[in-house]
Amino acid sequence: MKINKSIIETIKNGGVGILPTDTLYGLVGLALNKEAVERIYKIKKRSAEKKMIVLIPDKRDLKLFKIEIDDRTKKFLNKTWPNPVSVVLPLSQNEEFNKSIAYLHRNSDTLAFRVPEPRWLRKLLRKTGPLVAPSANPEDLPPAQNIEQARAYFREAVDFYVDKGELKGRPSTIIKLNEQDIEIKRQGGAQITNNK
Repeated sequence: MKINKSIIETIKNGGVGILPTDTLYGLVGLALNKEAVERIYKIKKRSAEKKMIVLIPDKRDLKLFKIEIDDRTKKFLNKTWPNPVSVVLPLSQNEEFNKSIAYLHRNSDTLAFRVPEPRWLRKLLRKTGPLVAPSANPEDLPPAQNIEQARAYFREAVDFYVDKGELKGRPSTIIKLNEQDIEIKRQGGAQITNNK
């Protein structure tokens, strides 16, 4: 799938819009742009405590968030990504930086990341930078499965719509790596066993 240059520029300039992802249609914006992220919270009427998952093209992009991973986690991520599996990782020890992205981690000590499977989406992420992409629906309503539903939800509140037909995927599986096992926070489309 090819995304036109004007949409890439809109995203890079802090715009938000509806884009197909590896799971569902997402309401996307730059993860490292506070205004874009806060706008998505407002448009979605999303609970302020609920964090968003960050889409990255490669595990190396964790360094943009000052997150360092140990060898065991690195091995697990190499085996797991790209995949519709979102992994909750601890924030770095850099308190000043963590304070600057409090709008993302919502004053917690973790952030969830995912490297999506579709090559076109990872290519897009390399051009735009990491994105947040919660499902395209106001809180407590079903995710939009097509652009018509998304338009009915958001109308002119977003800057663009990218149509990829009907999408009936499931949300990503969210996991957290503990010392001994894998804690499944949300069972989504990807199956994960409980051991590392």
